Amino acid sequence: MSEQETLERLNARCKGTLMETLGIVYTACGASFLEATMPVSPRVHQPMGLLHGGASVALAESVGSAASAMLVNPREFAILGLEISANHLKSIKEGVVTARAEIIHKGRSTHLWQIRITDEQGALISLCKLTNMIQPLKSKVQ
Repeated sequence: MSEQETLERLNARCKGTLMETLGIVYTACGASFLEATMPVSPRVHQPMGLLHGGASVALAESVGSAASAMLVNPREFAILGLEISANHLKSIKEGVVTARAEIIHKGRSTHLWQIRITDEQGALISLCKLTNMIQPLKSKVQ
């Protein structure tokens, strides 16, 4: 599957989900990474008018989970978030943030991702780590 086809498939799966609500769009992918953008507007602000840390974590988990899904056969395995941690290093009020998930460990039963969330100037907003469990489906989908 080409990069464009992969991105189209991932973005199509976002309809009617939190990713659509937050405006998350998958924009680039490769063998060991996935990128997505999210607009920063009052929709994702906390009361002080800054990007909510929870919105950043939702972006990080969305891109890391989708990245794991790119590495396994979805007819045989489910991706389940096991743990996520985030360090919020800089605030932002408006613009677009980009999350880039890069694989740290690709095991048979777990994937470990580092997700860097940056602003339009490339400044680091949040640094996240996500562990996904790769769970075999009980009955394979045909």
